Amino acid sequence: MTKPSLPDLLHAAVTAVGGTERPGQVAMAQAVAEAIDDNSHLLVQAGTGTGKSLGYLVPALAQGERVVIATATLALQRQLVERDLPRTVDALHPQLRRRPQFAMLKGRSNYLCLHRLHEGVPQDEEDGLFDPFEAAAPTSKLGQDLMRLRDWSDETETGDRDDLAPGVSDRAWAQVSVSSRECLGASKCAYGVECFAEAARERAKLADVVVTNHALLAIDAIEGAPVLPQHEVLIIDEAHELVSRVTGVATGELTPGQVNRAVRRAAKLVDEKAADQLQTAAEGFERVMELALPGRLEEIPEDLAYALMALRDATRTVITALGNTRDRAVQDEDAVRKQAMASVETVHGVAERITHGSEYDVVWYERHDRFGASLRVAPLTVSGLLREKLFTERSVVLASATLKLGGDFNGVGASLGLGPEGSGGDEEPVWKGIDVGSPFDYPKQGILYVAKHLSRPARDGERGDMLDELTELMQAAGGRTLGLFSSMRAAQQAAEELRGRVPELPILLQGEDTLGELIKNFAADPKTCLFGTLSLWQGVDVPGASCQLVVMDKIPFPRPDDPLMSARQKAVEESGGNGFMAVAATHAALLMAQGAGRLVRATGDRGVVAVLDPRLATARYGSYLKASLPDFWYTTDRNQVRKSLAAIDAVSREAGV
Repeated sequence: MTKPSLPDLLHAAVTAVGGTERPGQVAMAQAVAEAIDDNSHLLVQAGTGTGKSLGYLVPALAQGERVVIATATLALQRQLVERDLPRTVDALHPQLRRRPQFAMLKGRSNYLCLHRLHEGVPQDEEDGLFDPFEAAAPTSKLGQDLMRLRDWSDETETGDRDDLAPGVSDRAWAQVSVSSRECLGASKCAYGVECFAEAARERAKLADVVVTNHALLAIDAIEGAPVLPQHEVLIIDEAHELVSRVTGVATGELTPGQVNRAVRRAAKLVDEKAADQLQTAAEGFERVMELALPGRLEEIPEDLAYALMALRDATRTVITALGNTRDRAVQDEDAVRKQAMASVETVHGVAERITHGSEYDVVWYERHDRFGASLRVAPLTVSGLLREKLFTERSVVLASATLKLGGDFNGVGASLGLGPEGSGGDEEPVWKGIDVGSPFDYPKQGILYVAKHLSRPARDGERGDMLDELTELMQAAGGRTLGLFSSMRAAQQAAEELRGRVPELPILLQGEDTLGELIKNFAADPKTCLFGTLSLWQGVDVPGASCQLVVMDKIPFPRPDDPLMSARQKAVEESGGNGFMAVAATHAALLMAQGAGRLVRATGDRGVVAVLDPRLATARYGSYLKASLPDFWYTTDRNQVRKSLAAIDAVSREAGV
């Protein structure tokens, strides 16, 4: 039988989803197929509207290899499993003569735990378990959520939290879920045969395509215990997020509250001597954490070092004791012991890691008004980890709308542990980058405006001229504004000021409602404006007339006192590189590219991206940042921009939108 051609397969898939075949999508599919055939690695930048999901799904399914697809957002996971994969599999079946199976796999805490639901939750104050359904007032929000969960448990086939609509609070979900460390294990649990998480794992083992998230991919790589099934092809979508997600998984944290919780959970299961040792160590740690420590701790202060060593030694003693003692007087002892062990092991692991003092770790102290003091430790870089764990024994495809920064892929490649494009060899993975473009005509659909006349932003300084400029732009646009701010404080100040200046334009502010509701209300009324910070730079998809002006208050460099970013920058400089460009400018370029991508989401979209920071036009690094953005028509002429916005607004109003 003749093997079906890739163009024929892609055409069938695009037709099935009601889409339009695009040159960029065809080029992407061909490049992905070649990478899989060659067992090589590919970075592919596919602009909004390219149809990148089919651009990698079709060649991956056609090869017949087992595939893992990792995404950063729940929305894309659901789109793949509920829409793209079913339609694509159906469309390709007549030509492939097979029907690839697919499944979604998440971390264990995303699934309802039947043991918790039926047997109760280990509590800190008393021995054994308690029934949260009896403890919560039935008329309270918690009580109502728990009753919904109990009813839902009889109906759901997946036990996946994201299949529960409407959702429940984090507090309610915590009563009916467990982490992987808290899980008893299917063989020891009375509900192991019915376990939703185990069922999801079994489905993944049998599937040809497994859809997961960056965090689970990172856990699979970092912890050495395989979570994902063996696979020959790894596709990482939303790949611009991968480094930050892996860093998050590899970051440890210690707080007094967390340590005290471990003490309470272990105390009822170990002998008095071990419990007292841990209690004393916890008290010493809490006292030290009340002191005003600096941000980054390049050397651990002596009193903190002693407290951490005491905590490390005490938790080691308790871990041994937890493994050696039994107390049948404790109700459902296995579950109580497992939760205690998980808490103590987490504390021990972080304390051990910090006291060990690796040159490849960054340690810092934080204090939040709401969450209190915390001690954190993160890897200086995850590039070596990614190179070693991801780019071996399989073909890896990384896809995103923003991977080509400053005109090439080398910056992102370096953060992933890859050498310069075209290099590679015995020690370094061979890879190539391809930019398949976008179906949008950016120079005709959008304007990049830099307010060159404004004063340079100073850290935490007042920017009256910036607010004046923002007011004029919003009025010219008739609302329709997405304001992307470099800090929550800046967003709040701007919202407060402009609500007084332009009361006819409603201004929504991130944090005043759920993100979903904010975006829904923003899209519903063209006059409405939405202000916010980092998650809005990447998380908003509002095609059409409701978003015709995207404003960035300033270039989003990391804060100078950001412990991890400043440490990474310093490390690059000490090795002879340009730390500012490698870390700060790359960070800013990625965010700006994502932010600018909010403007044009469909072929009919028109508008302006306004950067209210003159450095984009005047600083030496400005050309690097501009080269990372879509190819909009560029200007610094404020009068021309206001006229353009007014004209776009007039056309939209005439069309009734």
